[in-house]
Amino acid sequence: MWQLVFFTLSCDLVLAAAYNNFRRGMDSMGKRQYQVQQGSCSYTFLLPETDNCRSTSSYASSAVQRDSPLDYDDSVQRLQVLEDIMENNTQWLMKVLNQTTRLELQLLEHSLSTSKLEKQILDQTSEINKLQDKNSFLEKKVLDMEDKHIVQLQSIKEEKDQLQVLVSKQNSIIEELEKQLVTATVNSSVLQKQQHDLMETVHNLLTMISSSSAKNSFSAKEEAVVFRDCAEAFKSGRTANGIYTLVFPNSTEEIKAYCDMETAGGGWTIIQRREDGSVDFQRTWNEYKVGFGNPSGEHWLGNEFVFQVTNQQPYVLKIHLKDWEGNEAYSLYEHFSLSSEEFNYRIHLQGLTGTAGKISSISQPGNDFSTKDADNDKCICKCSQMLTGGWWFDACGPSNLNGMYYPQRQNTNKFSGIKWYYWKGSGYSLKATTMMIRPAGF
Repeated sequence: MWQLVFFTLSCDLVLAAAYNNFRRGMDSMGKRQYQVQQGSCSYTFLLPETDNCRSTSSYASSAVQRDSPLDYDDSVQRLQVLEDIMENNTQWLMKVLNQTTRLELQLLEHSLSTSKLEKQILDQTSEINKLQDKNSFLEKKVLDMEDKHIVQLQSIKEEKDQLQVLVSKQNSIIEELEKQLVTATVNSSVLQKQQHDLMETVHNLLTMISSSSAKNSFSAKEEAVVFRDCAEAFKSGRTANGIYTLVFPNSTEEIKAYCDMETAGGGWTIIQRREDGSVDFQRTWNEYKVGFGNPSGEHWLGNEFVFQVTNQQPYVLKIHLKDWEGNEAYSLYEHFSLSSEEFNYRIHLQGLTGTAGKISSISQPGNDFSTKDADNDKCICKCSQMLTGGWWFDACGPSNLNGMYYPQRQNTNKFSGIKWYYWKGSGYSLKATTMMIRPAGF
């Protein structure tokens, strides 16, 4: 609506200006109305009249003069001037009208552009309102999520505190169980020692009874004939597995030993056997020196006898191993001997073959023998006390076949058990082991 008002005012201003110009040109003349219709606008003009025109009465009373050629020519000239003026004014008015038309068209175009802009503004306003509504919804949703997260975090924190309390209680229980386990282990060692002492007592009684009876009262597996080692017994025709009486070199001192007459051609003197944990191997230096246990079961033959016999001629050492899954392996050393007690029964090994590892689990060069009361290893930690048992420890090294015996399902992660590192690793405790020697030239 305001566009139409503006247009009407513009038309009136233009025509007023045109009229003023036209009036100034006609002020000296007579005035006569002239009306022009252009579209919705109507324009009225006052045209001048000549001041010198005669009145009707004058004209009527002077009929003769009216026909005078001089007056007629003057009137024609005036009319001609008036026509020229009218024509000029008419042309000027037409120009004004054309310009007004162009202005009207421009105003219409501007009006259309303004309408489009208004529509776009309305659309943008609507979109902004929608976005504001959506933003408000999202803000509300975010606030709801934040509230939920706060509640969840508080719940998680409470659960964490409860778990910390539970872990603290569990740690206390574990510490108590560890103390009980240590106590039980000590009691178990005491029981094993008592069992060992009892078995030795029974064995001594049996030996006394056997010595008082006839020589043929020995069991079928024992032999009264004396040999230097099991290889000599085998060569003499004794081919059955069993306990034989061996004699120390250059001496009449005897010792009972178990002979394996079947494995790899026979003639093997067993110097160590572990199979059921019935014998405690946490012994003193002197016990390892003279030997302990039962030759038909778990036992240690004795470092002194092994030293003497392996220094008479070259010997081989075979170590046979069994795990709890039914697997077996062995390590064979082509040259084996022990030094004397003066050199702590140091072990000497050469030429490793076998299936229990390509690297020797007995550290080389040879190490001195250590027990719980004779620390000869290369570690300040006293390996024999820490790992239990007597052995040729290096710095607590990769093997210990005289460690604590652990039953099945308790034999893993036991670093103080019966281990052979390059076959089963350091934490696996084996089921059974046998160490046997035989002359290299057998």
